[in-house]
Amino acid sequence: MAQGKEENGIETGKEEKKAEGSGKAADGEGRAIAEENSELKERLLRLAAEFDNYKKRTANEVSTAKRMGVAELMKPLLNVLDEFELTIMALGKVKDDNISKGIAMLYSNFIEVLRSFGLKEVDADSAFDPYKHEIVLTREDDSKPGTILEVVKKGYMLDDKLLRPASVIVAREREGNAEPKSGTEGSNADREERKKEK
Repeated sequence: MAQGKEENGIETGKEEKKAEGSGKAADGEGRAIAEENSELKERLLRLAAEFDNYKKRTANEVSTAKRMGVAELMKPLLNVLDEFELTIMALGKVKDDNISKGIAMLYSNFIEVLRSFGLKEVDADSAFDPYKHEIVLTREDDSKPGTILEVVKKGYMLDDKLLRPASVIVAREREGNAEPKSGTEGSNADREERKKEK
C-alpha cells in the first residue's frame, strides 16, 4: 500500500505538473485565438471598406455611362429640334391656325421631354465665350467688340456638358474708329492719310 501511495503521490505530482503545463498551454492558445480573432476583425473591416468603395465607384461609373448615353442620343435630336424651329417660323405664312397650333404643341412637348433629361440652351445674350460660342461671322457695329449681335444656330448643353456651341455673329469695331496702337503704326497710318490728301 505504501507503494501505491507513493505511486499515487508521484502520479498526483505528475497530474499537478500536467495541469500547470496545460494551463500555460491554454493561456498560449487563448492568446493565439485572440490575436487571430483580432486579425480576422481587421480583415473583415478592410473588406467591408473595400466593398463600400467598390459600390460607390460602380454607382458613379453607371451614372457616368447613363449621362454619356443620354448625351449621345441628344446630339442627333438637336438637328430635329432645329428643323422644328424652322418649321414654326415657316408656319407664319400658313393660313390654317390648326396646323400651326398642332406643330407648336408638338414642339413644346418635344422640348419639355428634352429638358427633363437636362437639356438647356447655351446663353447667347452676353459677350462671346469661346467655350460656348462659335463665331460664324463678324459685323461692324457700334457695340463693344465681342458682343453677340445675332444667334445663327442655337447651342445646347446637357447639364454641364456642351453638346453643341451656339453659332453667332459677333460685333467688331468699325474700321474708321480704330486708333493706332503704337508709334510705328501711327506713323504708317499718318503716311497713308497724307498720301490720300495729295
